Amino acid sequence: MNPSELKAALLADRQAAYGRLRGGAPILLAGATYWAALTAIGYLTSGHVWYYAALFGSGLIFPLAILYARLLKNNFMADRTAVTSVLAPAMIAMLLFWPMAIAALWEAPGVFPLIMAIGLSLHFPVIGWSYGRTFLLTAHAVIRAAIVFAIWTLFPEERLTLLPLAVTVAYLVTALIVWMDSGRFRARESEN
Repeated sequence: MNPSELKAALLADRQAAYGRLRGGAPILLAGATYWAALTAIGYLTSGHVWYYAALFGSGLIFPLAILYARLLKNNFMADRTAVTSVLAPAMIAMLLFWPMAIAALWEAPGVFPLIMAIGLSLHFPVIGWSYGRTFLLTAHAVIRAAIVFAIWTLFPEERLTLLPLAVTVAYLVTALIVWMDSGRFRARESEN
């Protein structure tokens, strides 16, 4: 197999997984749920409660993704492709934002929501690549970063409400686009 044939075969494998797994929709829905809860907490409580809910609540994202996967009959944990091994380094790279987030929480809590909103999206470009849809999930991360930075800068009083709401909306819009887009690849796979 020459390099162009290998590249084409690899892309076909990645996009087939994208269709089978509906583009990781359960994970996107889990992220939306987490940020929606933070929006509610921002409206109902003080900053300290929000900060610790954001910090410790992030541990619920993966279990929520498993729950959504079961509801959607999407066993993403068992699915394997030729590029599955890229997921662990992508997650490790994303998790490296935590020292900055914790330092911000200790020294400059006002920047903590911004670091969380951007830091928890750092793996999206690689996840998008793993599905053969780099642009789509990279766009989510870039647009999300721009919007939350704008909110953080222009609306400092809304950092615990409008900022998590914007992330929730970004997740929901992305989940909808991914669901519709992945359906095309799912249909293509069932035809074969």
